[in-house]
Amino acid sequence: MKIDVVDNGGQWTHREWRVLKYLDIDSDIIKNDTPVEDIEVDGLILSGGAPRISDENLKLGRTDKYLEKLDVPILGICVGAQFIARYYDGEAGASESPEYGKTNIKVLEENDLFIDIPNEFVAWESHNDEVKELGPKLIHLATSESCKYQAFKHKDKKIYGLQFHPEVDHTEYGVEIFENFIKVCQVQI
Repeated sequence: MKIDVVDNGGQWTHREWRVLKYLDIDSDIIKNDTPVEDIEVDGLILSGGAPRISDENLKLGRTDKYLEKLDVPILGICVGAQFIARYYDGEAGASESPEYGKTNIKVLEENDLFIDIPNEFVAWESHNDEVKELGPKLIHLATSESCKYQAFKHKDKKIYGLQFHPEVDHTEYGVEIFENFIKVCQVQI
């Protein structure tokens, strides 16, 4: 089992990688310009990032090639989720209320990532941008008071997005969310 983490310049990329290592998953951190043909994995995490989704340099998207060409489960975290939403005809941009610190997440629909997790839990936020609208192929999974789209998934593919950060200790059930994503990847093998 191998799940790599695509580095989008975020402060917690290494933390995502360490959680996978802690869970005995073979994992490497790879650059977000790594050619698709060089990636052999059972799953992929698109990390959060320091860059703003509204930055002109990100208009074309650095991770689109993975969504287009890889047939493995993909989990986008923070800006990784924003890349996914935008790729599937949604919108991402500046938050009306940027979030830093703890927030209460409310799960709207049970799914693969939230199995055996309460419908409400505390998660850690660190973002200036957020998903503003979901495209027709994406299903809304979780929300918070100041960020409507805290989690979503693709209707037909094993592709997921989380605005909050499950890799940090301040997020309740963060390790369990990673374990649930690993289970999704194991089903694909």
